[in-house]
Amino acid sequence: MYFLYRTLAKLGTWKIFVGICFAFLVFVLASLLNLEGVEWIFRNISHVAVLAMIVIFQPELRKIFEKIVSLYGRRKLGNQRATSEIIAETLWKLAKVKCGALVVIPGKESITDKISGGYTLNANVSAPIIQSIFDHHSPGHDGAMVLESDRISSFGVRLPISQSGTLGDEYGTRHHAAMGISEQSDAMILLVSEERAAVSMFSNGKMRPMDSPASIVDAINSHNQRIGFLGAVYESGTKIKTIAQIATCLVIATIFWSSLVVVNQQIIEKLITVPVEYTSPNTGLVLVGEKVNEVKVHLTGTKSDLDNLSTFAPRVTVVLNDMSEGERVVLVTKENLKLPKNITILDAVPAALEVVLAEIVQKTVPIVPQLVGKIPEGKKIKNIKIEPDTIQVLAPPDRNGIKTVNASTTPVYLNSIESTSVIYCKIIAQPSMQPVDKKWPDVKVTIELEEYKTQ
Repeated sequence: MYFLYRTLAKLGTWKIFVGICFAFLVFVLASLLNLEGVEWIFRNISHVAVLAMIVIFQPELRKIFEKIVSLYGRRKLGNQRATSEIIAETLWKLAKVKCGALVVIPGKESITDKISGGYTLNANVSAPIIQSIFDHHSPGHDGAMVLESDRISSFGVRLPISQSGTLGDEYGTRHHAAMGISEQSDAMILLVSEERAAVSMFSNGKMRPMDSPASIVDAINSHNQRIGFLGAVYESGTKIKTIAQIATCLVIATIFWSSLVVVNQQIIEKLITVPVEYTSPNTGLVLVGEKVNEVKVHLTGTKSDLDNLSTFAPRVTVVLNDMSEGERVVLVTKENLKLPKNITILDAVPAALEVVLAEIVQKTVPIVPQLVGKIPEGKKIKNIKIEPDTIQVLAPPDRNGIKTVNASTTPVYLNSIESTSVIYCKIIAQPSMQPVDKKWPDVKVTIELEEYKTQ
């Protein structure tokens, strides 16, 4: 949270983050109060919102990852005291003669992708070189000088302009450039103003005036001694403002995680519809009668466990290979639903499933054509011939005097027949019926028509 706060505060986008936090607070309250309408809205826009946040906060996320990577980095330093004193004295002299200057001292984060242009130098730090770089007749005096490992690596470099609006319009381009690179990196920037004849230091998106060469030396040495983000926290740890910021972030993080725990551990009830799945019975048996295909289950448990059911996809499993011939009653229980241990079944409709297994026998059943529609006017059916007209099937025996329903063909549409026609159809049979030859044969239906004369 502190990483996020410092980054957003520097880049000036903290108001957007506050708005998102407020929206999340509304969602948490809606969950605690079981406001299903608000929860439904948040749940349906959450995927789009995540992508939108990544797009909106792309610079901030990049900045945060750069800081995390640079936590354990350490720049190689040479003679810090001598270098800082040379820079401080030279910049102070440039301020006295109103000669503008801009010096960038990178931190642990690389600034290569944030700067552009300039000339490579790679020279030792000395007063004559610095004065020559920022002389009005120098080709790179309007740009910035970059100092790395106590050497001047380049000069005439262009820096990104600040987008946060922290500085007012009374400051020129050089000030806004110094603020821009300090907002986008952990670099320290020393600036000499021509108009004000003063030296200023920029760091972490803030500007601080330097009142003497000694203050410049202290600022450079403090910057070189930092160990990234944690070092900056340690240095400013004694300040009441910093302590208050850290404490506030800690409170927000605690509320955030506590709210999630409270919401997810809340005991609620939920009514869901689950499918019924039947396993294959033993060889020689078949499931007969009407099958129940779904069950409504009333469940109770924690909100997080019940929400996870959407990915778990529970189903009632009826194991038939453990059953023998006859009627059985299967109760809908937590075991055959395979629910997590923290979820309890309060009720189920139906609460029990009736299962009837019968022994398969071989029998001959007739094939009945399924005729749909009417013959065109002026004609009538003379004869219908079906080949084959019967079929050998494996099916349950007749029960209580009720015979097995005949097999039928796929629909034959009469309104499209103008003359004697031969139509090849498939067989439609009950699920409990199986062909002896393991495959249903095609059926040839011949329909003979004749003229129909009205008197």
